[in-house]
Amino acid sequence: MQNDPLAKFANSPFRSRFKLSLQDKAYIQQKGLDTIRLHAQDFIKTRLAPADIPNDGKQTPMRHHPVFVAQHATATCCRGCLSKWHHIPAGTQLTDAQQEYIVNLIMLWIEKQLL
Repeated sequence: MQNDPLAKFANSPFRSRFKLSLQDKAYIQQKGLDTIRLHAQDFIKTRLAPADIPNDGKQTPMRHHPVFVAQHATATCCRGCLSKWHHIPAGTQLTDAQQEYIVNLIMLWIEKQLL
């Protein structure tokens, strides 16, 4: 049996408090999961993937988009969290595979929130 990649976040009081709002769910319904995935890919590529992020730790809002909420819930919001929770070191450009891993984790969390 494969481990749930989201299980470790359920044990974190901070991470587990994040939930999609009704507004977030309506936005996803309106746009569709494919568009939300495109948004996640863009946010990760532009806000998280660069080796040097001048505002690291402050680049991801806590609300106003389902992907932002999911990033906090899955500790993919900044390079510090990526290092601590996912063992992806800061200070280097994220690879395509690392970006795909992050987007897939975000989308898994979002899809579970919609159940």
